Amino acid sequence: MTDRPRFAAFSHQGTLKYGLAKGEGIIDLSKRHGERWPSLREVIAAGALARLAEEASSLPPDYALSDITFEIPIPAPEKLICVGVNFPDRNEEYKDGQAAPANPSLFIRFPRSFTGHGRPLIRPPESPQLDYEGEIVIVIGKGGRRIAEAEALGHIAALSLCNEGTIRDWVRHAKFNVTQGKNFDRTGSIGPWLVPYTDSAQLADIELTTRVNGELRQQDRTSRMIFSFSRIIAYISTFTTLVPGDVIVTGTPTGAGARFDPPIWLKPGDVVEVSAQGIGTLTNTIADEA
Repeated sequence: MTDRPRFAAFSHQGTLKYGLAKGEGIIDLSKRHGERWPSLREVIAAGALARLAEEASSLPPDYALSDITFEIPIPAPEKLICVGVNFPDRNEEYKDGQAAPANPSLFIRFPRSFTGHGRPLIRPPESPQLDYEGEIVIVIGKGGRRIAEAEALGHIAALSLCNEGTIRDWVRHAKFNVTQGKNFDRTGSIGPWLVPYTDSAQLADIELTTRVNGELRQQDRTSRMIFSFSRIIAYISTFTTLVPGDVIVTGTPTGAGARFDPPIWLKPGDVVEVSAQGIGTLTNTIADEA
C-alpha cells in the first residue's frame, strides 16, 4: 500500500463522516473537526490534510474498516472532469490512422454516477454493456485560472483511484457526445483513499492496473500518458477556474471489456480491482439495479 496518510469519506450508522485510516481501523476526524470543516473538500480548501494527519497520528481508531461504508472522497465537488484517450495504446484502439491528439478530450461526470469502495457498481436495465476503466484521480487543492504547466503540480492536494464505469452503447446514443453513457447512477467508483500529494516523484512513473475476477485486464504506467498531469491541469484551467476539491479523472489504459472480440461486459458477481502504486486498491463488485 503506502506509508502516506490515507483519508477516507465514509458513513457509519447512516451518518456521513471522514477520517484517517490506521491499520484496519479509521479515526473519526469529522467528530473532532466537522463543525469547522464539514467534509474533506473543506479540509482540502483549508490546506489542512497534513495538519490533521499529524494531529491524529497518536489517536486510536474509532471504528473498524469492516464497520464503515466507504463514500466517494469528495462528496460534492464543484467540477468532476474526466480525460479520455490518454495512453498511446488506447489511442490506437480507434484504428482511425490518426496520431495522438494535440489536446485532451474531456467530458463531465456527475457525483451521483459514482459510488464508494467496496460497494457494487450498478448495471442498469437499459443495457448490459457495463464496462470498466481504471484511472488515477487528482484532486485540486489550490485553485486558479490559466495555471502555468510548470506550476500545475503544486495545485494538487491529493490522489485517489477511479473505476470510470461506462455503459458502452449509450456513449454513442447521439451524433457527438458521451454524456449519457458516462452518467448512469452508480456505474463508476472513486476511492478508497485520498492520499496527500507531496512531490512529482509520486506521480512520475507509477503502475496502474485493473483486474476483473483476478485476471489482469489493464496495465500501464503514468510515464506513458499522452497528456501529463501538469498538462491536464494547465489545459483545463485555460477555460475554467479550478477550485479546491475539483476532481480530475486522468484517463485509462487499453484493455477495457469493449476491446475484446467478442466484448466482455461486467456482470453481477464480478469483482473489479483498480490499483496504483502508492495510492492503493479500489475494489467493487457488480450488481443489477433493483
